[in-house]
Amino acid sequence: MTKNTILVVDDDLGIQKQLKWSFTDYDVVFADDRASAIAQLRRHEPKVVTLDLGLPPDPANASEGLKTLEEIIALAPRTKVIVVTGNNDKENALRAIDLGAYDFYQKPIDSDTIKLLVQRALNLASLEHENRVLAKARPGMGRIIGNSESIQLVTRRAEKIAGTDVSTLLLGESGTGKEVFARSIHEHSPRKEKPFVAINCASIPENLLESELFGYEKGAFTGANKTTLGKIEMAHGGTLFLDEIGDMPIGLQAKMLRFLQERVIERVGGRNEIPVDIRVICATHRDLQAMVKEDSFREDLYYRIGEIPIFIPPLRDREQDVLLLARTFLNQYREEFNAKAKTFSEGAIQAMMAHKWPGNIRELQNKLKSAVIMAESAVVHAEDLGLMAGNSEREQETLNLREVREQAESRAIRKAYQAADKNMSKTAELLGVTRPTLYSLIDKYQMEDIKTGV
Repeated sequence: MTKNTILVVDDDLGIQKQLKWSFTDYDVVFADDRASAIAQLRRHEPKVVTLDLGLPPDPANASEGLKTLEEIIALAPRTKVIVVTGNNDKENALRAIDLGAYDFYQKPIDSDTIKLLVQRALNLASLEHENRVLAKARPGMGRIIGNSESIQLVTRRAEKIAGTDVSTLLLGESGTGKEVFARSIHEHSPRKEKPFVAINCASIPENLLESELFGYEKGAFTGANKTTLGKIEMAHGGTLFLDEIGDMPIGLQAKMLRFLQERVIERVGGRNEIPVDIRVICATHRDLQAMVKEDSFREDLYYRIGEIPIFIPPLRDREQDVLLLARTFLNQYREEFNAKAKTFSEGAIQAMMAHKWPGNIRELQNKLKSAVIMAESAVVHAEDLGLMAGNSEREQETLNLREVREQAESRAIRKAYQAADKNMSKTAELLGVTRPTLYSLIDKYQMEDIKTGV
């Protein structure tokens, strides 16, 4: 198995030797000044760099180290840089984080702690790389972002029906991306050159929804000064997306059922039947089956719109997609608002992974937009996301460093084990350790379920 490469930038031979023995599971290369660091970066393309800010010609001044950091980030922005500072140099450590460093560590160096930091950095770099590879490998439904198994299953289902005219019912909580799926299905269908027309049945008053959908003739009611096409006619040849179909009034459901059966409409105040050729995609966060039992939704309409139902999972069930979505939105909003923010602090990443996202992707979008606008540096922190108080599991954790390390390692092992589909070799690779080291850690933390393959 190919080892991950780590670049250690430090002019202290004693620290170089200490880190060499600490990182026996990795290929370690060294540099002792800015020029050699950049040369080693170009040659070996390491995923992680440990960088002492006190570099020659003036080790007492962090300016050379900060310049080296800026050059590394410019040349290899995906590289995770862990800066190492003097014991009383927290100010420059925070400056380094603002410039894009992944994390910082203050001397004296503790082997277990620096190994844990490097492992976490490698895990993140590997996950980001896998996300990029998978995203390129699956261009089929370009609007849909995610590599979790649950979202990939849903995406494949959507791909299969895109080329048909079958009626599709998208189910899921508010904010899960039902309209994104509907647009993706349309864009990968034979109707993609024709209109995609969306209407939210919950946002329009009941007395106006019928005329919005079916249109109206001149003089049909007070204020109807001209004949107006409804959303159904406007979608002719394309796709009509009925969002929140569960909120459609029961009286209007009968007229919608007739249209779906006959594919003709009558405008409000009209007498002529008008044929319309469209595909219909519906969505709702409601339990339509329960509504059918309560007689608040027509059973015949339910079966007509739901020839193929697709359930879109909530974001809390797509844990590995959270960071991928967050980085996508970060890049999008940074360009849109010409903002400074370009990466996340470790605290922000942990807070996002711990949050349950009751508002799903819409909540994540809103928090990222606000954070990008409000962030005062290149790094988005948990405070910028509004995810500090009550949202992070870290508040419940012990302050004992040994226990903190054990908890962090245990969580990392379990996440890697699930991400690797319980394959021990791949788990070890994701964690950046050898198989013997992984087995040793499993024994150390008494992970009986992993030992038995449960």
